[in-house]
Amino acid sequence: MPAPQAVVFDIGNVLIEWQPEKFFDRVVGRERRIAMFETVDLHALNDRSDLGEDIAEVMAEAAVTYPEFAVEIRMWSDRWIELAAPVMDHSVRLLRALRRKGVPVFALTNFGTHTFEIAQKEYPFLEEFDKRYVSGAMKVIKPDPKIYEMVEADCGVAPGDLLFADDRDDNIAAAAARGWQTHLFESAQGWADRLVAEGLLTAEEAA
Repeated sequence: MPAPQAVVFDIGNVLIEWQPEKFFDRVVGRERRIAMFETVDLHALNDRSDLGEDIAEVMAEAAVTYPEFAVEIRMWSDRWIELAAPVMDHSVRLLRALRRKGVPVFALTNFGTHTFEIAQKEYPFLEEFDKRYVSGAMKVIKPDPKIYEMVEADCGVAPGDLLFADDRDDNIAAAAARGWQTHLFESAQGWADRLVAEGLLTAEEAA
């Protein structure tokens, strides 16, 4: 494998924790959360936001459909930034270390346009990528092969020269099928070790 020429970060569960269930366990209790998630496919509703719909409108519609959980469903949009937290500090340090070394760093994320605007205000490091590929603006989500093709067409780096970190097997498999180098993100330390092994950072830079 050639040495990667650019690094591509997913955002959710790579740079920012994305575990909505933890938020609802804390706010409404585990029993209530389980009942709600068994009744309402909230992650599928969130996919609609990731494809470009307004999250507030999506959740308002769902709140009408499922009135028994209306208050909680509206929390998904009204308190969205609390679902997308906390920042994974070590991963952010890796992003910045790569940029200091002059390695092009891109984001490829399933993220709504409206929620990404909220996140940018809360998390300024999201402005630091050389290029950002946000599904809500692209109208296609991972693992659809089209989103990877769109990145390739725009970024100017050959597929085999891209190293992509994502926390989901299906997203990784779709990128690998197009020839990308991939890393299944399980921990920031594991990602740091991969970047060191690829010669992109030293162990000290990746700490």
